[in-house]
Amino acid sequence: MNPLYEVKVTQRYSAGPDISIIELESTQNESLPSFEAGAHIELHLPNAMVRQYSLCQDPAQKQCYRLAILRDQQSRGGSQYIYDHLHQGSELKISAPKNLFALAHSNDHHILIGGGIGITPLISMAYQLSQAQQSFELHYCAQSSAQAAFIEELKNSPFAAQVTFHFKDQGANHRSYLHSHFESLAKSSHIYTCGPNPFMDWVFDLAKTHQFPAEQMHREIFQNEVNIHGDSFEVVAQRSQKTIQVAADESILDALAKNGIYVEKSCEQGVCGTCMCDVIEGSPDHRDVYLTDEEKQSNEQILVCCSRSNSERLILDI
Repeated sequence: MNPLYEVKVTQRYSAGPDISIIELESTQNESLPSFEAGAHIELHLPNAMVRQYSLCQDPAQKQCYRLAILRDQQSRGGSQYIYDHLHQGSELKISAPKNLFALAHSNDHHILIGGGIGITPLISMAYQLSQAQQSFELHYCAQSSAQAAFIEELKNSPFAAQVTFHFKDQGANHRSYLHSHFESLAKSSHIYTCGPNPFMDWVFDLAKTHQFPAEQMHREIFQNEVNIHGDSFEVVAQRSQKTIQVAADESILDALAKNGIYVEKSCEQGVCGTCMCDVIEGSPDHRDVYLTDEEKQSNEQILVCCSRSNSERLILDI
């Protein structure tokens, strides 16, 4: 079990109609674990929900963590709970920072493209790249400036010259601009995007159209619509010495829990990798977005929150 840290909300303020900025500090007056740009933390909410949010600050800042929370109308309950119950002085537990969206170790140019609240991890990237004196540019795309956070901070940042705002209410057309702009970019550049899934898909399609290598395209994903249904199959939990039938309408994770085998979990959408287990035998049906294509082809590991089995039996090292 990974360690959790007890924190309290020291600041909470609005940054638009549906965005709250929340700052967290240790209840023990200690420095929180350091992190690199692109990292996120898990909030272990008092109602037992676990949700992931990107850190959106200068990574050199040690005393607190800053989050931007969008009240999502399609929320599974996490952002709504935060809006209703987390206020200045509230206490909760968080994980250490985890990074599934790290900057590439490259001296080439970096292009950061954020859609709406997807700007959050890119802010940390911009600070880190600026301090390292690396070449980069940041593009902030949104419907309107009234719905965007951190505008003044970005305008007054040490890297303000590298920031371009694409707000539709001000006449900007990010699709037309970036399509033309990509033609002038070196193919050795690294592209990072975060935002709604259709927005990120569009950025990736644009990069592919301009023949950027797949390994230089990076995205942050916190939501993944998964379908856990399929044919029933058998899971052998080798270390637990149990054989379990997974029904057509349940996940491996739930089937294991019903039989007293509890695997650590978090997102339950195949995004975070928390529930990953080693495969001893069998052919997983991978439905996650965490493992790379190469890792999926190796069939050495499986995320049991969402994936199933192509074989009648799956033997796991649990």
